[in-house]
Amino acid sequence: MAIPGLVLKFFGLLLGSMLLILGLHLAVLYFQALPLLADLILWSYILNFIMASSIFMALYLLRIRLKNQIGFLYLGGSMLKFLIFFLIFYPVYKADGEITNLEFAAFFIPYLICLIMETFFTAKMLNTLK
Repeated sequence: MAIPGLVLKFFGLLLGSMLLILGLHLAVLYFQALPLLADLILWSYILNFIMASSIFMALYLLRIRLKNQIGFLYLGGSMLKFLIFFLIFYPVYKADGEITNLEFAAFFIPYLICLIMETFFTAKMLNTLK
């Protein structure tokens, strides 16, 4: 089974965006003499990429059969991301009693990039269904 163009475009742009933003994120940390691999930064980028990819692929595979429920499935995917945050990242970030700006950025930047890409491509997919 061939992988459709929209799916390939999504994965390619998501991967490229995540690598570019991770590089910029690490460069900012480097030039400010801050620890590069602290705050679970790599795990955050990796898990956000995996979750966004998995959610989009699930939405794509279910787009015809569950056409009228795609919005609810999309929201369910967003809830899953929050659950992962609260199970994996939040306890580590909150261990010292506070969440620093660096910890917040380590999770929120890749989360935001994935959210934007997911939203854009899900809307594009839904527009082709009519």
